[in-house]
Amino acid sequence: MSGAILIVEDEEKLAALLADYLKQSGFDSEWLADGQAVVQWVRMHGPDLILLDLMLPGRSGLDICKEIRSFSAVPIIMITARIEEIDRLLGLELGADDYICKPFSPREVVARVKSLLRRTGGGLIASVQGLILDTSRYRATLHGHDLDLTIVEFKLLHFLFSNPGQIYSRSQLMHRIYPDERIVSDRTIDSHVKKLRKKISLAAPDQELIHSVYGIGYKFEASQE
Repeated sequence: MSGAILIVEDEEKLAALLADYLKQSGFDSEWLADGQAVVQWVRMHGPDLILLDLMLPGRSGLDICKEIRSFSAVPIIMITARIEEIDRLLGLELGADDYICKPFSPREVVARVKSLLRRTGGGLIASVQGLILDTSRYRATLHGHDLDLTIVEFKLLHFLFSNPGQIYSRSQLMHRIYPDERIVSDRTIDSHVKKLRKKISLAAPDQELIHSVYGIGYKFEASQE
């Protein structure tokens, strides 16, 4: 496996250590220490994945993540020494794909990088019912209408869509959508499903895609015309 990894970390020794381990696994890497320089660099160079520290001089990792998500779906792993639940949840809602907490093993970081790159290959997936999911841009359209989904809503729809007819419990969906399922309650999934259904209904009032299975969870099944 190969790819260009951007390391955004203000601790030079830690960044150098990560770069060495990534190189041993076949990855090229670049290092930035100043949060102010990150967005412009990403626009110019288009890395395959970003290791993004939460606490940076100049600008926070959360702000950087939010702006990057306005124009790119590049996989992002947040690195943090702050383990408060609100920071974790906020980071994921802004579009981070995974978290890793300091202190960590560099081998674990490389393993996370490989796993995330395997999961986010990108591309287009279309359904026979007019639903198109663009996994390279986290964009979903239904009969030509942009559903304007959040990152979490897109991940939820994409997972259910990729497994049509399969029923998943709330806990299974939490585990799939959030790297750390302990940070949210079961009702968080209900809230995302409700918002997702509303957006689908606005685009196609007579079409139901996400179905509730009483006492169990949810499934994707295109309604028949």
